[in-house]
Amino acid sequence: MDSNFRILSVVPSITELFFDLGLGKQVVGRTKFCVHPKGEVKKLPIVGGTKNLHIEKIRALRPDLIIANKEENTKEDIEALAKETEIWLTEISTLEENFKLIEDLSDRFGISEVGRKIIEKTHATIHRMTLPEQKSALYLIWRNPYMSVGKDTFIHHMLKATGYKNICADLTRYPIVDLQQFKQSPPDCVLLSSEPYPFRQKHIAEISRFFPESEIKLVNGEFFSWYGSRIANL
Repeated sequence: MDSNFRILSVVPSITELFFDLGLGKQVVGRTKFCVHPKGEVKKLPIVGGTKNLHIEKIRALRPDLIIANKEENTKEDIEALAKETEIWLTEISTLEENFKLIEDLSDRFGISEVGRKIIEKTHATIHRMTLPEQKSALYLIWRNPYMSVGKDTFIHHMLKATGYKNICADLTRYPIVDLQQFKQSPPDCVLLSSEPYPFRQKHIAEISRFFPESEIKLVNGEFFSWYGSRIANL
């Protein structure tokens, strides 16, 4: 690959993936939410948040390719950038789509073997984290109001892959939920994500009032919601 080829990822998990593919020297900027790999991304200029990109800052960096995502970035920002720069627009809801992204990126830049190893490490990590027996689960991503995850999210597919049965699987996207509605048939466990809402130990007692017999635990939100190579790095 041309060492002067300039890449800009405005998706945190894909920014990390570029570094793990060995393409970090080609990455010219990041969003403020691109925090991995920690020691490397700090050296890069920030071009705003995922939902409010600074278009002029991006233009000044002169990227040859911008990697974006339908869910993480806004249509207006991407359409503005697409007028003058090649856009690779991703949409990742399943593990299979994530593996395809890794394959396609590594193939494009002639590093297929590196991509294959990341996929293998991802499979190994998921296998290590999979429950010995399936458990029903309520996965919470937000508080006031409580929000969970539906069947068309990456988190749902990660839950399924690791042996959890998502009790909100009949819903879509990120539904607001009333915990009272689950009291008649409580889940085996309630998973309190570390992001986007930073659930802490103090929230376990709060949730226990609704589900006194359920296992309630804090979980690493990056494991369940970050595609790319984050899973392989945990």
